[in-house]
Amino acid sequence: MAGYRFDAVDAAGRRASGVLEADGPRQARAQLRERGLVPVSVETLAEAGAEATGGRRGQRLSSTELALVTRQLATLLGAGLTIEETLSTCIEQSESAAAQRVLAGVRGEVRAGASLARALAGWPGVFSELYRTMVAAGEESGRLAGVLERLADYIESRDALRRRVVAAFIYPVLVTLVSVLVVTGLLTWVVPQVVSVFENSGQRLPVLTAAMIGLSGFLRDYGLGLLLLAGLGLFLFRLALREETARLAWHRLLLRLPVLGRVIRALDTARLASTLAILAGSGVPLLNALRAAAGVVGNLPMRHAVEDIHKRVREGGSLAGAIAHTRRFPPMMSHLVASGEASGRLDAMLDRIAEQQTRELDSRVMTLTALLEPALILIMGGVVLTIVLAILLPIFEMNQLLR
Repeated sequence: MAGYRFDAVDAAGRRASGVLEADGPRQARAQLRERGLVPVSVETLAEAGAEATGGRRGQRLSSTELALVTRQLATLLGAGLTIEETLSTCIEQSESAAAQRVLAGVRGEVRAGASLARALAGWPGVFSELYRTMVAAGEESGRLAGVLERLADYIESRDALRRRVVAAFIYPVLVTLVSVLVVTGLLTWVVPQVVSVFENSGQRLPVLTAAMIGLSGFLRDYGLGLLLLAGLGLFLFRLALREETARLAWHRLLLRLPVLGRVIRALDTARLASTLAILAGSGVPLLNALRAAAGVVGNLPMRHAVEDIHKRVREGGSLAGAIAHTRRFPPMMSHLVASGEASGRLDAMLDRIAEQQTRELDSRVMTLTALLEPALILIMGGVVLTIVLAILLPIFEMNQLLR
């Protein structure tokens, strides 16, 4: 039997879609009619996936969808189902069309005799090298269900960490945008309306007021051009970052920043440690684990450091010594890794490093946002105070003349 994706309508004209198992398109349509549905389209899931994605490499799943699929696979395999039965059940239960297409493609490869890890390799945009490496290790060790369970935990924890970091910077970004809009509105609309009264009076204006009028006129005349220029600059900057040399220089600069650099270092250290912990705990050889873990490190200098660690370990060096040699990671990491290598509990020590770095990351993010918020308020207050003074100074001078 094959899997088919269908679109149909019921007697009331409501659309329905889903997946069913049938020996052929004709039987699939017959099953739909038995349900009281009028089939609109019926096609195999593999064909639907190819048409919708324009190729497997274009397919993507969100972190939430991938974690859910992984959790379902682990649960069903742990219940004793075969891989093919597990995939079929996940296809039926999934509410995501993209997930159904991906799982149908994987199931087709499995039915053709491929291992699950090899079948997942056909969808590199969905299943990373780390994911496939862990699945292969689980298949070799006979602990696939347990490995998938840990992998689901890992995906969820990594996504939660990313969301915490993003959420911490939402408020400062919003404050900055609102401040820019308020100041722009004051300079381009309020200041000209108020100060025009003093210009028409022939009174000699204070230097601050004259400068504010000049700035207001400049923004009104060239504001749109400046906005377009800023957009073009941002586009060119993003375009330049596609080149590894420019991206490497930018990432090095970020690492040198006082507070943000430590946040980036803690984030990538936590990612690396948690990834190596789950790979080592799943029985993946250390060299393979290092090669797969390099992909989760976002900062290029730190990723190059992981590649250097891989090279030194391959040449016979210890993992702790290789980490210490790069000087990119906290010294605590190399000390705990050395303890893990000596005691044979490397995965437990890596887990401890990941937890410690996550706590440090949370602390540094809180520190950074705590510094940003009052700084933004003070800057905004200073700008508004300057605008108010520019408006009030001519009034004060006029009062003095009248006396």
